[in-house]
Amino acid sequence: MRKEKGFSLIELLIVVAIILIIASIAIPSLLNARRSANEAAAATAIRTINTAQISYNSAYPTVGYASTLGALGGTNCLPPNSASACLIDSQIASGTKNGYTFALSGVTGTPGATYQIIGSPSVPNQTGVRSFCSFADGVVRTATAAITSCDNSVTPLQ
Repeated sequence: MRKEKGFSLIELLIVVAIILIIASIAIPSLLNARRSANEAAAATAIRTINTAQISYNSAYPTVGYASTLGALGGTNCLPPNSASACLIDSQIASGTKNGYTFALSGVTGTPGATYQIIGSPSVPNQTGVRSFCSFADGVVRTATAAITSCDNSVTPLQ
């Protein structure tokens, strides 16, 4: 009888088992790296919004700080105006980016003299662990719990 070429079922099962073991080791590390990348992007977005608020306040002193992310963003920038300043990208202006949700609030006074921006993970412990915030002082702050109000009691990002 002639010997057939190929792999036996046992050999294929062993290879599949090895692949599954390697995947079970690698996937948690990949998810952790993605979470870290989302958090870094969220902190950068908060910094970008702070910079945009300063530019907006300088460009439109009678308005002060922008009261919505849409006013900082915009789609019609010819020419830019206080309702569509085109200072941040449209994804941040929509309020979500890289697994984080951003909310701009607390604009008070005429002209707007203060604001707060809070970035929270869309799905806590999956898209990110930490929340970020900032207000008119421009310091990015972070907490592992959800942030409802950004003030000096929230720890600055190191």
